[in-house]
Amino acid sequence: MCRHFAWIGAPRNLHALLFEPSYGLPEQARLPRWQQVGLVNKDGYGAGWYDASRPEVFRTTTPIWEDAGFRPRARALEAACVVGAARAASPGMPLEVAANAPFTDGRHLFSLNGHLSVERNAALLGPGRATESDVDSALLAALLWERLEDGGPLDTTVENLLYAIVERDATACLNMLVSDGHRVVATTWAETLCYREEPDGVLVASEPHDDRDDWTTVPDRSLLVADASSVTVRGLDAMPAAAPTVLPGETVPG
Repeated sequence: MCRHFAWIGAPRNLHALLFEPSYGLPEQARLPRWQQVGLVNKDGYGAGWYDASRPEVFRTTTPIWEDAGFRPRARALEAACVVGAARAASPGMPLEVAANAPFTDGRHLFSLNGHLSVERNAALLGPGRATESDVDSALLAALLWERLEDGGPLDTTVENLLYAIVERDATACLNMLVSDGHRVVATTWAETLCYREEPDGVLVASEPHDDRDDWTTVPDRSLLVADASSVTVRGLDAMPAAAPTVLPGETVPG
């Protein structure tokens, strides 16, 4: 599994967001308190932020608590929208920079805290479409980029993609986090999420970055939409868990 967060609001320093909270991403990567699956997120981390209107991304396979290379750069960066993620690779998935969030299509930033079957869902990707890596999260990112080309609202596109996945893959865990630089859209589907409204923006995270009591827990199977001044949360349809189709040579988990 993974941990991720997003800030949307007034410009903030990336070092302050990524490395300074008492229980921020480095501590959550090493010893998460809310994580449902897995004990450590040691397979790298990444940060994405908007420079003017375009996202910039840093990614590495080094655990966030061991990496010192990005910290000096982070001290010199400020952005009004920031996404951070620490990775725990699913069994059998490659360890490579291209497998780490945040993913980008040049307009959006995307992170997944969860897992899905590449085998079951690869057919959803249009002909000629490529993924950045063979990992499940890269496939999900490619599926999102493809659907966003239709020009629909970000929150509706994310929601419809989630339904398309869980209809084929009943065991998928889909806590997605997406931003276009103006809004943050996040889902809860079998993992944890919370948020905190602050005077100058909103922080959305897999789990609280400190022990303050002003975090709001997002219920499972919800969709969150946040901008610099507001948060809305609504329930996702509790789709019945139909028996999945077994592909040739595949064993269904359970």
